[in-house]
Amino acid sequence: MPQNARETLTKRDVENAKPRATVYTLRDNKPGGLILRIRPSGRKSWAVVWGGKGQARNIGDYPVMTLEGARQAAMRLLGEIAEHGAPVAGGKRLAGTFGDYMANHYGPHVEATHKQGKATVAAIKSTFGDWWNRKLGKITLADWDAVKAARLNGGTMPATVNRDLDRIKAAFGQAVDWAILPANPLAKAKRIKREVESRVRFLTPAEEKRLRKALEARENRRIAARASGDAWRKERAREPLGAFQGYTDHVAPLVLLAINTGLRRGELTQLTWADIDLPGKRLTVRAGYAKSGKARHVPLNSEALAVLKTWQKQHKGKGELFGVASLKKSWAGLMTAAKLEDFRFHDLRHTFASKLVMAGVDLNTVRELLGHSDIAMTLKYAHLAPEHKAAAVELLVG
Repeated sequence: MPQNARETLTKRDVENAKPRATVYTLRDNKPGGLILRIRPSGRKSWAVVWGGKGQARNIGDYPVMTLEGARQAAMRLLGEIAEHGAPVAGGKRLAGTFGDYMANHYGPHVEATHKQGKATVAAIKSTFGDWWNRKLGKITLADWDAVKAARLNGGTMPATVNRDLDRIKAAFGQAVDWAILPANPLAKAKRIKREVESRVRFLTPAEEKRLRKALEARENRRIAARASGDAWRKERAREPLGAFQGYTDHVAPLVLLAINTGLRRGELTQLTWADIDLPGKRLTVRAGYAKSGKARHVPLNSEALAVLKTWQKQHKGKGELFGVASLKKSWAGLMTAAKLEDFRFHDLRHTFASKLVMAGVDLNTVRELLGHSDIAMTLKYAHLAPEHKAAAVELLVG
């Protein structure tokens, strides 16, 4: 096996190592015994070698394991070898703290292999920050139960708690795969079960009418306020701002687009004009910000198309569509004006789906438009189409 002279490797050395016809290695002298294997396929993997017979132990792949992460892992392994003559427990070894594991192992791995890796790492740190200085091998199922109870008691939705569990179980599962932990301490943790008939709050025709009137009234108030302000400026020989050309801000177009496309708030706020195809009458939800991780195309009906054409004239059709992350304050005022109770922005998505089902659209088409990965997620709308069940049963009549 061709080998390079031992040297202190740099990140650039590792990144610039190109595959050859045969496997070769780069040796690091910090610490001695750490090598990087570069295979013809382009795969790069870290290993520790020791002993006169050239014994070796793989410790991770690059870039999942960074250079510094590999050095730390190598130091731990070489310490075991110095003390015991070989790695302990057949190579299974407890890592340092949970924070060390996230920083040097799992964090880089997720960011390199998942499109929403950075968001996943941020979510884990936000939810499990109290574990950061805990020994990875000392975290137990009871620790998760405590986090779950605190989240639920604090008002966090069960679906969000389930996502917390999915993320943290995956993190510990990867530690087992890498032989950093002997077993996943959360293997027996179970997701919170939810009934299929989970909360489906959607607008009735009367409620939708009130919401639209509230949007119109809000627009008119803002137009009147702009006119009043410009009159005040003119009296003082100041440059007027001028009348609004279209919508007064993002609230009305955002709400109307949600009603007509069923997009989630996070999907709407991350749309760019490059995702909008006005001639083709559709928009694209990119895989990078779709909750399912898969891109989907959503047709634009006449109202959605009109909203976007008006909005485009105001913003030249470049960059982000809305450029906002939240409309919490505006939404609260809108709900008060429309006299809507227990209605969230996400319920506009339920409204979109419910109207489709009640209009006779089949559930699989609704699933595709919503971007659900599983038809079971769409079944919560099935009860809104009782006539289809009656029609199905009627087929049995000879």
